[in-house]
Amino acid sequence: MAGSDELPFFHVVGFTGHRQLGDLAGIERTVCEVLTSLRSEAGVEWLTLSSVAAGSDMVFARSAVTLGLGWEAMLPLPPAEFRRDFGPEAWREVETLLAEAEHVRVIGERPAREDAYLDCGMETVNHCDLLLAVWDGEPSRGRGGTAEVVTYARDMGRPLIIIDARTLETQRENFERLKIGDQHLARLNRLPSVAPSGGDDGEDPARRTVLAFHHKTDQAAAHKAPHFRRLTTATLGLLVLATALAAATLAFDLHLAALPWAGLLCLLGAIGVGFLIRHQRDQHDWVRCRLAAEITRSALATWGLHRALRLFDDVDWAGLEPLRRSLDVLQRRAARARPVAFEEFKQRYLTERIDGQLAYFARQQAQAVPLLARLRAGFFLSTALAVFFTGAYAMHSAMPGVVAPGWVPPWIYGFGLVMLPVLAAGFLALVWISDLHRRVARYHEMHVRLQTARKEAVFVQTWGAMERVVAKVERALLKEVFEWHSITSFSN
Repeated sequence: MAGSDELPFFHVVGFTGHRQLGDLAGIERTVCEVLTSLRSEAGVEWLTLSSVAAGSDMVFARSAVTLGLGWEAMLPLPPAEFRRDFGPEAWREVETLLAEAEHVRVIGERPAREDAYLDCGMETVNHCDLLLAVWDGEPSRGRGGTAEVVTYARDMGRPLIIIDARTLETQRENFERLKIGDQHLARLNRLPSVAPSGGDDGEDPARRTVLAFHHKTDQAAAHKAPHFRRLTTATLGLLVLATALAAATLAFDLHLAALPWAGLLCLLGAIGVGFLIRHQRDQHDWVRCRLAAEITRSALATWGLHRALRLFDDVDWAGLEPLRRSLDVLQRRAARARPVAFEEFKQRYLTERIDGQLAYFARQQAQAVPLLARLRAGFFLSTALAVFFTGAYAMHSAMPGVVAPGWVPPWIYGFGLVMLPVLAAGFLALVWISDLHRRVARYHEMHVRLQTARKEAVFVQTWGAMERVVAKVERALLKEVFEWHSITSFSN
């Protein structure tokens, strides 16, 4: 591990290959050579992913385990159905290998067998950075064969290492797309370190690393968010001030040389702050750090769960997959190495996660509701005065014989008619900048959801029921992470 607050990089090599092999020993030797060469890559740990069908899948899985690489099993069918493809002795070897797997994932329930094998091959391609194939170069002899998986990998632009099943020669394809490491996770790792504030990280070094990483990403997000909002508010203030100066000049017939220059400086300042926000990418950096902090917070909250929850397996984490993968691997390894008692996990999750989030949302709501009320009042007051002043001006225009006091035309018919709509728009803009409408609704929604989840969690007595409650809570808490992810992925 690179540093005490830096997450490690993990890459995945998937596998596909024939069941019937000629030179079994030669294939196993060549597979070991390829895996050994990958393992020598500095700064990254390679994980392996494959099914465990008879033939080359078994060779690959056995080689990965022998070399000490993390191996995840991808089964096309549930074990009870999958074992029908093996004799008793071969199935005992499969069970021995599955016991060594860091995670076992079942793709299908009971579809047609060939469809299940094809789906398994495609999912292997979808979840790997590099595909290793033992292939004779011939078309598939049945649905779900090696040739179909290789074709799919090529269509997806996946880097390939192909071992010729007859000659044992290796061939590389599309390797220019294989990027070692990840720029986004590297940028998060380079954030300034922050001393942990409280929290018991026990004796688990992996959890200590994740906790330290969380502290610095959370601190970076907290630092960037107010800065971004202040800059945006400053831009709005400068534009309102420029409008006020222009309105005052016209309404009061002011001929001070400084006023036009002051208005020009306000407009240039607003443009400058806008360019500053754009250039520094404050919003983008804030969203990226907040995403990392919240995903890591969820990983810490579920640390020690009997089976590590994979909440986002079906989500395309553009730019954040290495982060999710790193947390997932560290968490599941810790769960195997240091299992936590059920009652210990349950009480910790209740107090630290659910109660902690209830208190957090209560504090946020107590701050947001009065602020929203004040901004709404400002908007309605400005709008009401603008309507009143506009109506008065319309009536005065319709009755030219009525003489208004001398202060009314400049202050009400001039300055007021221009500035009040601008102020009303400014109040609405401040609500939008602070995202107050959505935040207040979100705080109320989460209070209700967490109270319900707390009642369920207090009652549950099994790991299965606890996992369901935890999954419900984490998905609700991380709901807006998906929205932030879209902002990050598609912003320029």
